[in-house]
Amino acid sequence: MFQITAYRGTQVFHENHTEEETAAILEADLSGSFKQLQIETTSFEATVLVSKKGKMTVRKKQRSVSEDNVKVSLSHNRKKRYILEEGRPVPFLVDLGVQTKEGKVITSRYDKFRQINRFLEFIEDIWPLLPKDRPVHIIDFGCGKSYLTFAMYYYLHELKGLTLEVTGLDLKKDVIVHCNELAKKYHYEGLSFLHGDIADYTGTDSVDMVVTLHACDTATDYALYKAMKWHAGVILSVPCCQHEVNKQIACEPLEGALKYGLIKERLSALFTDALRADLLEENGYDTQVLEFIDMEHTPKNILLRAVRRVDAGMADGQSGLTEAEQKLGQCSKEPGYKKPDSKRLAETLQIHTTLQKLLEGELV
Repeated sequence: MFQITAYRGTQVFHENHTEEETAAILEADLSGSFKQLQIETTSFEATVLVSKKGKMTVRKKQRSVSEDNVKVSLSHNRKKRYILEEGRPVPFLVDLGVQTKEGKVITSRYDKFRQINRFLEFIEDIWPLLPKDRPVHIIDFGCGKSYLTFAMYYYLHELKGLTLEVTGLDLKKDVIVHCNELAKKYHYEGLSFLHGDIADYTGTDSVDMVVTLHACDTATDYALYKAMKWHAGVILSVPCCQHEVNKQIACEPLEGALKYGLIKERLSALFTDALRADLLEENGYDTQVLEFIDMEHTPKNILLRAVRRVDAGMADGQSGLTEAEQKLGQCSKEPGYKKPDSKRLAETLQIHTTLQKLLEGELV
């Protein structure tokens, strides 16, 4: 017997179902509005991801012996299980002021502790896709104080045993110096930090994963463009400060809403991220728009997670368009042709973003 808890408005409903009924309900939900299912049992954990085209991917892993021996609590008030546990000190969390030396989370930094663990849940979902037979090359654009960079390295290297080559890039020199000192202190030989601008970075031509968290305005576009050109297997992006579209957007049906500055700002941010997600989809990536715990200094809470499709075409060296996109352009005048979602959205809003220009070859 299985119990399903449903939240509708301010009410909570509990329903008991047989195994067959539960399976049918989950299948229906995943065929509808839900795109991810997380399953946790006493013996294994599984993640089910559904792409925009309806393709379902199942990733399953066995629990460790220590985890198997832990009795699972079924109480309604059970404590949240974090990847980085409370009470277990992690060196970088101590040095960054999130934990005490005894492993206790400092009250004023608990939101940061939750954010780090939420980010690691996204990493946990995609780590099976990363190569295991060679060093994994990861670039973190706009790494800042690198709370999440250190967390990612710790999780993938210390907990999952992967050999890593992680590069953090940021414009603040003092922050870069401090982060390099910490990496040396922890003997993280595969972690380094560089001072520089995302748009000018040319330090590699092959990357397994690109992370861009809090890269302001068009810096996110340059990061996404480089990730696509490198055919990065995984992209994780939390955009912010979407000023470019705010200055351009013009749509007569939305004039009643756009005349209010705050609403215009928020709609511009949402449309910017929707356009980015569409462009990722059209350039070979299964893309999801997910909720992320608020960043420290901004209310943005959208994370774009893009996984490159196995059958994705190679990007053209000059235009940045995949072979499929070029064919679409060639047949654009044929009957039944439908413009890509990104083009229809951009034309409706009368916008032309930096990411579009980069992919179209207008910017170098």
